[in-house]
Amino acid sequence: MKPTEFPNHREDAARLAGNEFRERYGEPGGIYRAPGRVNLIGEHTDYNDGFVMPAALAFYIYVAAGVRSDDRLSVYSIDFREGRDFELATLNLGPTGHWSDYVRGVAAVLRKRNISVKGASLVVKGEVPIGAGLSSSAAIEVATAYALRGVSGIELGRLEIASLCQRAEHDYAGTKCGIMDQFVSCFGEANHALLLDCRSLDFESLAIPESVRIVVCNTMVRHELAAGQYNLRRADCEAGVAFLRQQLPEIRALRDVSLTQLVEYASAMPDIIRRRCRHVISENARVLDAAGALKQNDLERFGKLMAESHASLRDDYEVSCEELDLMVELARKCRGVYGARMTGGGFGGCTVNLVDRDVVDEFEVSVTQGYQQATRLLPEIYVCTAADGAREISTKIA
Repeated sequence: MKPTEFPNHREDAARLAGNEFRERYGEPGGIYRAPGRVNLIGEHTDYNDGFVMPAALAFYIYVAAGVRSDDRLSVYSIDFREGRDFELATLNLGPTGHWSDYVRGVAAVLRKRNISVKGASLVVKGEVPIGAGLSSSAAIEVATAYALRGVSGIELGRLEIASLCQRAEHDYAGTKCGIMDQFVSCFGEANHALLLDCRSLDFESLAIPESVRIVVCNTMVRHELAAGQYNLRRADCEAGVAFLRQQLPEIRALRDVSLTQLVEYASAMPDIIRRRCRHVISENARVLDAAGALKQNDLERFGKLMAESHASLRDDYEVSCEELDLMVELARKCRGVYGARMTGGGFGGCTVNLVDRDVVDEFEVSVTQGYQQATRLLPEIYVCTAADGAREISTKIA
């Protein structure tokens, strides 16, 4: 049994998107793709103005697009086998829980910013596993923005696209996410992770050693409380900032607080809020430490920081679950594993592992057997390549 390597599938997905578009609408004006992502370290720090270390992954959401002669947005998903049609003038309905919210939201935000979006037909085909915590939502948002930019002939830079896609997720999908997912989907770089400062949006590319592979293990579970708990964690952090600002009036976010200050000023803080703050503050420090380790090719140190991150997410931030914890423990017992941790929002989804390239097959067999025996679920294992960010691709794939 071989690990799933998504890059082998990319032309098939692009071809499907193009062919479906031709059948429904005629020749596409362009086919656009945006990658999913995995976060190596730095979880739940982005919406606290902190530091993260994501990598774009070489599996994508594809959008085939063409301009329309009317003022409608027509979108069809190959994966969901259904479509939706919207009038451009009436896009502002709030979250509905439907997959089309991500597409509609991007068009709505563009129009709210007085950007002249033309009527468009879109066909969407995805490779990013939905609900796995690998940011399929940001990928569809960014691919949609690139498609609407292309067919409308408008000028939008990568940073502006990332920002408007984040706003679309806030207002039209109901998730108050940070900018990390959309940013790396736009700015990803092949064979590199990004050290991103989520306040300034300054970033540094960090080479991933050729000797390791990023292996993502999908637990195949997604607990229903995930979306609501995400927003609750953000509210907990805001409550912590409000409390600490009584003694530290200059702070803007948990990014501005040290662990020493937390210990000094948080004795009267509710325990649950203090633990949420402790995770974010310590996680920011771990990201910066991990960046130094990666620059020095110190994978042992990087792996220890991944372990500390998972423990903090499990115990202080309380966003892990039994399946994620089990997957991490199984990985840590395998030969050639430098580090393992949950990745994404939590409550299911995936773990990320740094694995010696020579033992990837052995790793997959061991983790799959152990996980299946314990849970009766068959996990999916993805051997991933860090990828470039979103772009237009040829429409001649047929």
